[in-house]
Amino acid sequence: MAPLGRLCTINTRSNTIADLYSPRDWRIELRFRAVLFAVILLIVSFLNVSTFAQSANHIVISEVFGGGGNSGSTWKNDFVELYNPTSSPVDISGWSVQYSSATGSTWYVTALTGSIAAHGYYLVQEAPGTGGTLSLPTPDAIGTLALSATNGKVALVSSSTALSVSNPSSASYVDLVGYGTAT
Repeated sequence: MAPLGRLCTINTRSNTIADLYSPRDWRIELRFRAVLFAVILLIVSFLNVSTFAQSANHIVISEVFGGGGNSGSTWKNDFVELYNPTSSPVDISGWSVQYSSATGSTWYVTALTGSIAAHGYYLVQEAPGTGGTLSLPTPDAIGTLALSATNGKVALVSSSTALSVSNPSSASYVDLVGYGTAT
């Protein structure tokens, strides 16, 4: 080896990377790369989720809770929450939230009024049960629908006319959520 100053030496007989790093340096570098890869993967996964969630260009049903008032429930009422992912307010006067059992074709209607601000939420309070410990925050609309805690369908419809089939076509609703065994 020929000395190059006081800080380092170069092996003139070999040009492999193994000669430039000690085994300990390799382990540190591998750990660093693994941690860096994990951080990048985590960041990318969050970006993809938020991008997907923001991709709708219409009002969506963001949450359905049918366990309100049930034994052990925190909330006293069932509820449906709507979300406006657009950058403009949307007038939903004359629209409705509708509920049917998982396989039913009879739909029950709660009329909506007002508007949902850009990137805003709209809370529809439904029927109370006998349990629960907390009242919902002040709702934007109040209905009397008793939602199942385990199976059902909730539709957001741009009119107050009840749907009339078990599996409505997408042209008849703005958004539809089926849960449990709903078809």
